[in-house]
Amino acid sequence: MSTKSNWRIPAAITLGLTALWPQLGNAQEKWPTQDISIVVPYPPGGGTDLTTRALAEEMGKALKANVSVLNQPGAAGSIGTLGVWNKPHNGYTIAANGLLAFSSYAVMGLSEKTYKDWNIWIATYSPNVIVTKGGDGAKYKTMPDLLAALKAKPGEITFGTAGVGSGGYMGAEVLKLGTKLAYKHIAYQGGAPAIIGGLSGEVDIVPQLLMELVDHIRAGKMNALAVLMDQPFKLSGAADIPAISASVPDIKPYLPMGESFGIMVPKDTPPNVVQAIDEAFKTAVKSETVKKFAAEKGSVILALTGDEAQAHVAKLSSIVSWTLFDGGTAKISPEKFGFPRLK
Repeated sequence: MSTKSNWRIPAAITLGLTALWPQLGNAQEKWPTQDISIVVPYPPGGGTDLTTRALAEEMGKALKANVSVLNQPGAAGSIGTLGVWNKPHNGYTIAANGLLAFSSYAVMGLSEKTYKDWNIWIATYSPNVIVTKGGDGAKYKTMPDLLAALKAKPGEITFGTAGVGSGGYMGAEVLKLGTKLAYKHIAYQGGAPAIIGGLSGEVDIVPQLLMELVDHIRAGKMNALAVLMDQPFKLSGAADIPAISASVPDIKPYLPMGESFGIMVPKDTPPNVVQAIDEAFKTAVKSETVKKFAAEKGSVILALTGDEAQAHVAKLSSIVSWTLFDGGTAKISPEKFGFPRLK
């Protein structure tokens, strides 16, 4: 009796293996094989831009690829972020953002996508600081000076930020929550333009991030009134910045307030690509370049990946979304996106 039939693979199994072979091949494909772009959804010079450029340099070395940074500002950063989503999900176009600003998009009606739709890596954190134009002609020398002005002229003191939902805007809103004092919001197309507005005297106050303002503070061009923390910030090359809680005790439940910066790709990006990005990110945040950058810019390195990064943004999304909704700025309830109200 012939035994040849014992060696035949059933047709169904053959078809199944044939269908699987391309997938197995793709899983083992080398990545990257071309240049990579990281999209910063704000103009050059802001916190997201500065952090991303430090990361991109070191990630490029780790990946042995050219990693370039592209600035695509608009709509509080949502235009550039959605632009990445609409590109092929192959890792060659990566989104960068401030995670506080990013967390506001859903309730502000700027995107149906939330952190749940992205793989996220978080590099650094920088607190908000309340600054005004420096020099002899400065309107406000101390935080009590500003508080007195806010009380005397409710809704008239101008605060310049990178737009509704941005890190600077959240800093201003937290100050309002703690003081119950109104201010006049002036929106710019990014942190850098807002700072220019403060330097020129176009706006009275800039509540942006410390990392965006350190050079101006050290040079005496801007006067740091308070950092949105429960303890003073020791900044090298300048005087310690007072804690906001020293002059506004009721603000403590909302502290610390600041921005964390990172990169992200859609959740359905191929696993081998996500792994390569993860390894390059971990190498980058340990580099001397990024460590030096953080120290010089008044930031701390977080280096959060995977579940830790997701948990960080989940908590942030709840805080930001409910703050905006309760304050009447956001018209869409956080409940729609499953963001719980934190107790």
